[in-house]
Amino acid sequence: MTKADLVNEISKTTGIEKAAVLATIEKFMEIVKESLAGGENVYLRGFGSFIVKTRCEKTARNISKNTTIVIPEHKIPAFKPARVFMDEVKK
Repeated sequence: MTKADLVNEISKTTGIEKAAVLATIEKFMEIVKESLAGGENVYLRGFGSFIVKTRCEKTARNISKNTTIVIPEHKIPAFKPARVFMDEVKK
């Protein structure tokens, strides 16, 4: 399902204009990105959590140059679904 499909489905089921739904979804995504960039997690009860994970420093190999490189510790965004959400998907 794409963002356009999501907008169409929400608009169809709620009767809200597509432009308003699109603006709401865009703003939601912007707020989630800003929160995660600021190190703040976003919790949506019954759906899941958007969290920031820290990856430890590690040594990797550059196969083409046959050298080792160090990948520094860094943060990545992640999504952890709620148990209710996981149970729904498993059915």
